[in-house]
Amino acid sequence: MKQIIAMGGGGFSMEPDNPLLDLYILRQAGTGRPKICFVPTASSDAQGYIDRFYDAFQRLECTPSHLSLVQPPTVDLEDFILDKDIIYVGGGNTKSMLAVWKERSVDRYLKTAWENGVILSGLSAGSICWFEEGVTDSIPGDLTRLEGLGLLSGSHCPHYDGEADRRPSYHRLIQSGQIGGGIAADDGAALHYVDGVFHRAVSSRPEAKAYEVRAMEGHVVEAVIPTVYLGEAGRAMI
Repeated sequence: MKQIIAMGGGGFSMEPDNPLLDLYILRQAGTGRPKICFVPTASSDAQGYIDRFYDAFQRLECTPSHLSLVQPPTVDLEDFILDKDIIYVGGGNTKSMLAVWKERSVDRYLKTAWENGVILSGLSAGSICWFEEGVTDSIPGDLTRLEGLGLLSGSHCPHYDGEADRRPSYHRLIQSGQIGGGIAADDGAALHYVDGVFHRAVSSRPEAKAYEVRAMEGHVVEAVIPTVYLGEAGRAMI
């Protein structure tokens, strides 16, 4: 089963006192102590970000590690990635991250891992990257279209309610034809795909939503995608 869990925002780096999304990701591995690997390429392997990952996940039932491309843990990056149950990609500069991945063949290794059942997940840059295209702030001063890895069809916009320019910029890009329609996610909302098909949306906040966004007769229209809140009541539903 090929799984991708794309968070509009949330997880340990944005909600340090609310582990609901991170726990959801761990549960999808279906094993007692899943091996989860943090990939902080988009933040240029910021040590503080890596430290926060370990601080959060060492408290959970899992075996955490991280993949630095500045100081690689091994020469055989493909074997290192394929050995994991979950890959968790952090936020930062999506454009730079994808360029580094391509140079080191990490994009190919991640695709192979996904095809072999390793769960791909992440937030912000780590959410945009899995789609055909997405809305990014990688270029200072504006939100623009960026081509992703194309493991998931359509476009994606994270931080839909968390950053004031995200929603209007996504609408502008869709209406002008610069980007195709797709799916947006609020901070605290995650999109779960199974075998490349949308499976469900879950959230760590009761009000967090996801949206299908597309052009219709010259206008941009949104349709709310119901989310399952991962609080006590919601956990029993999944």
